[in-house]
Amino acid sequence: MAVFLSTYVNKVDRKGRVSIPAQFRQSLAKTSAPSTIYLWPSLNHQALEGADQDYLDVLSESLESPDLDAAERDLIETFIFGKSIPVPMDGEGRIVLPRELAEFAGIEEEASFIGRRKTFQIWEPNALKAHEATLREQAVRKDISLSQIVAKAARGASSRNGGDA
Repeated sequence: MAVFLSTYVNKVDRKGRVSIPAQFRQSLAKTSAPSTIYLWPSLNHQALEGADQDYLDVLSESLESPDLDAAERDLIETFIFGKSIPVPMDGEGRIVLPRELAEFAGIEEEASFIGRRKTFQIWEPNALKAHEATLREQAVRKDISLSQIVAKAARGASSRNGGDA
């Protein structure tokens, strides 16, 4: 499964083609279908979500869990699998953004790619800047820090393993 890191802004040409960031292409090269990505409208933002085939396979398997609420399963099946579009990469690492997806995200001349570990998002650059500013304000207001997140995860792992918290 690919791992997507960092943020890149790339030009979109008149034909709707945009280059996949080189780091993303390097990660995709290690997957089962390195020349195809899957895009769908974000559930929470005016942006696109993207992933490789391996991630969609894991997500599909996860939907078999008896712990998953039927409404959540329906949501994922309808809005992720039902709206996903396989997008092939050409030999130069470019894709053609499907018109309906580009319109949904407001992407015209430039596209911002932001890595989110096992998935990535594609935003209109100014919309991404506004979203990042909102997230930064939330982090400050809630006093979120990486050390707190790591400590919280360690406590959770300890309690799942029967150790002391």
